[in-house]
Amino acid sequence: MLHPTLGTLRLFVHVLAATVWVGGQLTLAGLVPSLRRVSADAPRAAARRFNRIAWPAFAVLVATGIWNVTQVPHPFEGAYGATLALKIAVVGVAGVAAWLHSTSRRPRSLAVFGAVSGVAALAALFLGVLLAG
Repeated sequence: MLHPTLGTLRLFVHVLAATVWVGGQLTLAGLVPSLRRVSADAPRAAARRFNRIAWPAFAVLVATGIWNVTQVPHPFEGAYGATLALKIAVVGVAGVAAWLHSTSRRPRSLAVFGAVSGVAALAALFLGVLLAG
């Protein structure tokens, strides 16, 4: 059996937080149509509950992401550096769009910011896998 290391734990926590952040957004998006049939307030109530675990997961993602970068020699050089810079930008877009989505009250804003956040979160996930090799 392989022996886990601190690097294994770091990556596990990062992936776990990504699972909550990205997977939770996808799951909630899939549930919204059914929740609307339950009541007009059900989607908002579910989103508020999701936010209680999603935002801490996002904070863990950022913290473990920084920790991951500190473990790479010369992380901002070459193709790796360009990919990492793109991932950081996409994570920023995902976070800002999610915050705007969570503070929005208009249906159109909810839809646009929710979509941008979801697509950016998926892009960040893809770029993370790309960086991990």
